[in-house]
Amino acid sequence: MDSLAFVVGIVGVSMLSLGLYVGMGVVRSGERSGSRLASLQSREELLESNFNERALAPFASKAGRFLLRFTPIGWAGRAEKRLAIAGWFPRIDGNSWAAIRVIVAVVALVGWVALQGLLPQGQKLLILAIVAFAGIMGPEAVLNRKLEERKEQIGKDLPDVIDLLVISVEAGLGFEAALGRVVQNVPGELSNEFSRMLQETRVGVSRTEAMKALAERTDVDELNSFILAINQADQFGVSVSRMLRVQAEEIRVRRRQKIQERAFAAPVKMVFPLVLCIFPGIFVVLLAPAAMQIVDSFQSL
Repeated sequence: MDSLAFVVGIVGVSMLSLGLYVGMGVVRSGERSGSRLASLQSREELLESNFNERALAPFASKAGRFLLRFTPIGWAGRAEKRLAIAGWFPRIDGNSWAAIRVIVAVVALVGWVALQGLLPQGQKLLILAIVAFAGIMGPEAVLNRKLEERKEQIGKDLPDVIDLLVISVEAGLGFEAALGRVVQNVPGELSNEFSRMLQETRVGVSRTEAMKALAERTDVDELNSFILAINQADQFGVSVSRMLRVQAEEIRVRRRQKIQERAFAAPVKMVFPLVLCIFPGIFVVLLAPAAMQIVDSFQSL
């Protein structure tokens, strides 16, 4: 088992390192592409960037476009939607994500082939199964974790943001001006999304369409209901300040209900650790002396 743990650890570290290296190169390349077009950087300035930005990121994008030919129809769109919810799109698009997943799987397979000579014969298939599962599902697990963390953070920031919107609108600011005030004073993922929405409205996109795009990029239930209420208020001429106050109270109630739901579920989740970990130790401490006395009494007969 020592060799099994060693090989699994080496392959896992290699997969994680290469995935992060290529991924960060793709991200930096995407972040700098706009500035390069804006400032018209020279060839010498471009060559000063890192190797993964100059070589690996374009290679990953081209390899991803080739690999997308073998994916099911609609896979790239679904992947880009999940990347957008996780906050990685457009820095990492569907092409780059497909390439990163394939590269990690290939590295896992190459690592297994290179290190299989260190393993006993009976453990090779087991490690191959572990490495294959990690290479295929590892990047997807990282994306799912980032997606859930971002959604949770946005849901946590939403009540405070809406309270600030209510105060700003009731003080006399318009809705977009109040959003601008929120973006300036409340940092976070939700403020970044509102900032992007305001930028879209400034370049000619209607507020309704910009807020629908915001809902698609976040996929948070509370934020979706808030955006739906804002759009309906625009259509039917409802007072924005009154609607915001109602939404603030409703979101607070939902947040309180979620906390209560988690509190009620805690005793049920504690049953298994108690039964499997704590109760056996208690039984040993309480019953072992009695069992030893019973055994001694029978032996003395």
